[in-house]
Amino acid sequence: MASGSKKVIYAALIGNSLISVTKFIAASISGSSAMMSEGIHSVVDTGNQLLLLLGLKKAQKPADTQFPFGHGKEVYFWSFAVAIIIFGVGAGISIYEGIHSLQDPHEISNPMINYIVLGLAMIFESFAWYFAWKEFKRTKGSQSYYKAVRRQKDPITFVVLFEDSAAMLGLIVAFLGVYLSQVTGLLIFDGIASITIGIVLGGTAIWLAHETKGLLIGESADLEIVDGIKSMTDNVNSIQTVNEVLTLHMGPEYILVTINADFHSIINSDKIESDTATLSAKIKEAYPRVKRVFIEAEASD
Repeated sequence: MASGSKKVIYAALIGNSLISVTKFIAASISGSSAMMSEGIHSVVDTGNQLLLLLGLKKAQKPADTQFPFGHGKEVYFWSFAVAIIIFGVGAGISIYEGIHSLQDPHEISNPMINYIVLGLAMIFESFAWYFAWKEFKRTKGSQSYYKAVRRQKDPITFVVLFEDSAAMLGLIVAFLGVYLSQVTGLLIFDGIASITIGIVLGGTAIWLAHETKGLLIGESADLEIVDGIKSMTDNVNSIQTVNEVLTLHMGPEYILVTINADFHSIINSDKIESDTATLSAKIKEAYPRVKRVFIEAEASD
């Protein structure tokens, strides 16, 4: 999963790096507000990819006394930070630039360079989007896209996919803004396009923040995993009743499991120790992402 996530990030990083400078050059030559917003968008996306790579690197740090369950949630934190940056920087500056353009509209000179840059940007973004979509499709399996996003425990792939989708939509809006300004002579279309790009970025950021917030706070494992663990406890002879099974994602590839069970009083401690050790081993074998299993003995209500 981490390897696939890195490929997606590198593809997006290369694509955004190739077009960010050209967008700013085109904006400075033509004076297009929408093109300036797209340049800012690409710079923000490039920085976001670097932050996601930083998160993946930090998440690989081994557990220590201060962080006994490892640093897997670094991925969640930096994904949430990316959403905030998209909203605060990308959306904020694009909307500001659009409002400024509406207040002081100016003619777009040499619009052809904008069309060339936007066309090249669409090609580069299409490659990056395809890599992200392909990886996301592989991880989603037979689930619907909406359900896959809601249940995805590795946010990297869908964060990049949403970024690239917003980038493609932004390019289309920028193209329309420049084109409509040119053919109608109404310069407000360029400013409106810039504001629209900001709204697209803002909506994307809010959705990403919502999806990564739950992971950062602490989401349980998928219901299928929880039910599977409960089924395994039914086959443990020393357990009389399972009071609850709690799971927590400490990272995309790290699930913590706690089982609260009422053991038969006639079973001796050696048998209980043996059964719990066997149960723990079976759970980890069936679900490799489960790294730690804690079993607590408590009488049922």
